[in-house]
Amino acid sequence: MATRHIAIIGSGPAGYYTAEAAQKAFGEDVRVDIFDCLPVPYGLIRTGVAPDHQSIKGVSRRYEKVALTDNVRFVGNVTIGQDVSVAELQELYDAVVLATGAPKDRDLGISGEDLGNVFGSAAFVGWYNGHPQFATLDPDLSGKTAVVIGMGNVALDVARILSKTREEFAGSDIVSHALDALVSSKIERIVILGRRGPHQIMMTPKELGELGNLDRACPHVHQGDLPDEAEDAMLEPGLRKSATILRQFAAIPEDIRAEKPVAVEFAFFAQPVSLKGDGKVEGVEIEHTELVRGRARGTGETATLPADLVISCIGYRTSPIPGVPFDERAGRFANDDGRILHGLYCVGWARRGPSGTIGTNRPDGYDIVQSIGEDMDDGILGPAGKQGREGFDALVEQRGLDVVTFRDWKKIEEAEEKLAREGAPREKFVDIEAMIRARG
Repeated sequence: MATRHIAIIGSGPAGYYTAEAAQKAFGEDVRVDIFDCLPVPYGLIRTGVAPDHQSIKGVSRRYEKVALTDNVRFVGNVTIGQDVSVAELQELYDAVVLATGAPKDRDLGISGEDLGNVFGSAAFVGWYNGHPQFATLDPDLSGKTAVVIGMGNVALDVARILSKTREEFAGSDIVSHALDALVSSKIERIVILGRRGPHQIMMTPKELGELGNLDRACPHVHQGDLPDEAEDAMLEPGLRKSATILRQFAAIPEDIRAEKPVAVEFAFFAQPVSLKGDGKVEGVEIEHTELVRGRARGTGETATLPADLVISCIGYRTSPIPGVPFDERAGRFANDDGRILHGLYCVGWARRGPSGTIGTNRPDGYDIVQSIGEDMDDGILGPAGKQGREGFDALVEQRGLDVVTFRDWKKIEEAEEKLAREGAPREKFVDIEAMIRARG
């Protein structure tokens, strides 16, 4: 069988699972190049997973095993759509797979969201995780109240990170500039705001339970927000466990709550309708809601929550790429089961939107490789014989691109490990120039 060439745009979980699937499907008859705009791989494993969840980040060892094989290579510091177009890659590779994830925050769509100290979760999480795009975010943590909008695991991550002491960050890879700011924070109240009720949260039990074990923060759930306990039996098992944890939070005695200086409050049945402030956010106007056939409907009753910091955790959108059909409403590439155009595919969040766990990307990657194989067999992709790596390397030479290889990344990683504060696995470089310098 003649060698086939596949380009994968994005080096996060979806990208590496797709490369792994291609290796298993085509063996030695495939060459895979994995592109990333950053000089470092792993996408959200590096810059999205909470820094105090190191066990989850361990999945990168699986991706490294794939990356170190001869027929897969990492091509970092190359921005597709800017340095090289998708159309040019299609000329060089038999198949191009977009695994770019969904790196942009969804807008709240309410007045005041452009006020100061209002951030989307992609930006805020990127700040404490050392993403070069957000390293200089500099949120003001000198106020008393933070409002976190959303009822998923990202909202939990943000609330937990805002609540922790320096000692509780031991063993994490939170970047130093964020750690110093967080431990100096004056925030005393964190409100997690959700349009629906306890039975509609998207929080998983393990992550929710962590809020009950913080040194200086205590979760608050209003007993009146909880439905009849008998209704929990109708929930799927994971959500039933989460509901049980919320009931345990509601039952925490007031004297125990009073012992901890930070309150993490769950505000159910409340949707934000505007943000208030003069240049900088000062409050969140909410409308109380009720459930009608599982959907939140406004009651017309409003109130204003004080807010010195607002972080919106309501979901993400894929970034469009010139020349690639895009579904604006869904915030992802327009596709039919991962097929965009002949020879052009998408996988992961770029395909289905921001849903599922890291592991969800594995079957997704294997499915798209199966589709590529079918299109090869059916002659849709044309005969083998494209230039692949050789052609791209000629383009690099022609344009003077400064490509970062996986070997370069290992030098960057080694340098980060040497810079780590005591007990931390690494101290991430937070700007691209520093990463480039570290490779030697």
